[in-house]
Amino acid sequence: MNRYIIIFWAILLIVSLNCKQQIEPITIIQEVPNIFPDYTGVTIPATIAPLNFKVEAEYSALDAIFKGENDETIHVQGKQYIKIPEKKWSRLLSNNIGDSIHVTLSLKQDGKWQQYKPFVIYISKDSIDFGIAYRLIAPGYEVYSKMGIYQRELSSFSQKAIFENTLMTGTCVNCHSFCQTDPQKMTFHIRGNKGGTVLLSNQKINLLKTKTQNTLSKFVYPYWHPSGNYISFSLNNTHQVFHSSKSERVEVVDFASDIVVYDLNNNEAIACEKLMRDSVFETFPTFSSNGQALYFCAAAAKDIPDSYKEVKYNLCSISFDPKTGTLGENIDTLFFAEGYNKSVSFPRPSPDGKYIMFTLFDYGNFSIWHKEADLWLLDLESGSCRPIDEVNSTDTESYHSWSSNSRWFVFSSRRIDGLYTRSFIAHISEDGLIGKPFLLPQENPDLYQEMMESFNIPEFINKKVKINPNTIENLAQKDKNMQVGYRKL
Repeated sequence: MNRYIIIFWAILLIVSLNCKQQIEPITIIQEVPNIFPDYTGVTIPATIAPLNFKVEAEYSALDAIFKGENDETIHVQGKQYIKIPEKKWSRLLSNNIGDSIHVTLSLKQDGKWQQYKPFVIYISKDSIDFGIAYRLIAPGYEVYSKMGIYQRELSSFSQKAIFENTLMTGTCVNCHSFCQTDPQKMTFHIRGNKGGTVLLSNQKINLLKTKTQNTLSKFVYPYWHPSGNYISFSLNNTHQVFHSSKSERVEVVDFASDIVVYDLNNNEAIACEKLMRDSVFETFPTFSSNGQALYFCAAAAKDIPDSYKEVKYNLCSISFDPKTGTLGENIDTLFFAEGYNKSVSFPRPSPDGKYIMFTLFDYGNFSIWHKEADLWLLDLESGSCRPIDEVNSTDTESYHSWSSNSRWFVFSSRRIDGLYTRSFIAHISEDGLIGKPFLLPQENPDLYQEMMESFNIPEFINKKVKINPNTIENLAQKDKNMQVGYRKL
């Protein structure tokens, strides 16, 4: 009998040790907490990593209860921040798809507990892609420092390198791009000694030598055709101009720019006279979702650098025939930014063909250094265009990309500190309603205050990128760059 009593008390002790102590708040605060990152009222996918957060206040302990609509709960306590168990979080989200989670947060100050008004997190029925790929880069201007292109699994905190420039001394890696989120159709540039344009397609890796006698420069800003048979590239004679004002740092300007279409099957750059005019700067080419048009930004050429603030890019379009690889004769203006005394960059069509999202700012083509830069949305069916006030801030919003199902978009913003770009994700419903954006979750929310790199060019990917960096290095070291041909229409 004594043996059973001992077993009973042992089990009771184990259970008590694994249970969170229920706190008894002394003060009830009738407002939602000021947390970082701000996850109050956001809409999230059911496969997102735990939204760990801290409170912007002085405290000695935190207590949070996450309660689903089905009364399932997670009870978390912490000293520095709330760290949610991954398995319990995943189960809570999957059991509340299409519903919401109510979060009740309490903090301990001077030995007393204070409880905030609960806030809500909405779980969308819309799925999201496997992950995102981005470049991490220090805020330098002239010198190549350590940088790399990385992939992040959205359902966890797992981040792995795709390619780092430390593998090849004195190089820069940039402008990664995927064909409709497909990680097996990828391109990016390696700038510097023995560099080139990396092309991953049909399970083969090639290193392209893209400068020809007939083109302005090497390939620069890329965008894949949905067929995977073409990639549009800009050609840019780009320079940096530094401001004398302390409120403005640097301007990246084009002294000239053109657009070509790279034909993967024939390894040649297709040039069209309409997109290579000396009187016009053409840049940021982007294929339409059906592949039958090429969108791009165009501005009247100015005397650079003297008149760089007078350069205003409009959003334009030209037809494209994917069967022959030929471009049309007429250029249409889809959004006349000059009418707003503004300039357009980064046009990105939604895969469902409904919208084009772009960045609008005061002048030029490099919006990442413009505090006034905002995201805008052009409805291709109605022709209406508006700023996306639901996600814009008082600081820079710049690069952005769509999920494969057009229900989510990720964008870069400097709203946290005005210095570093961070990746935010927002939901857009089928009828165009846009939810409050949320910051890409990190295991420790202090990471965003501690890390000294920006998240540059976030792009959705539907699976892991499988690429061997050593293969690329070997191609470069053995000078096995494949020369791109040239064909003028």
